[in-house]
Amino acid sequence: MTTRDFDGFTVNVFLDDDGDWLAHLVELPAVSAFAGSPNEAVKELKEAWEAVKESYRDKGEDIPLAPANRDYSGRFSVRIDKRMHRALAMEAAQAGISLNALVVQKLSTSK
Repeated sequence: MTTRDFDGFTVNVFLDDDGDWLAHLVELPAVSAFAGSPNEAVKELKEAWEAVKESYRDKGEDIPLAPANRDYSGRFSVRIDKRMHRALAMEAAQAGISLNALVVQKLSTSK
């Protein structure tokens, strides 16, 4: 099974403290299943996910969309301390670039 089987949601499988294999959707941790083996846990998770989607449909609600499948504008707003804002603005000015360019640069090198 792949993330396609889970509509783009990420699956995490691990052995819990009781010795059961637990599978869950990382972005929707309440959607989970357990079994005696990793493969069985994933199969059970697939059934749980299908039941969750059916429940959404029955209630006339939208099925959640995985972050990987969403469209993004490339814009988001972040609130930071005013001292940090000032320091970043000064650093950008000294580098001769915009504050936005500096933040993009810092985010892209923080991997």
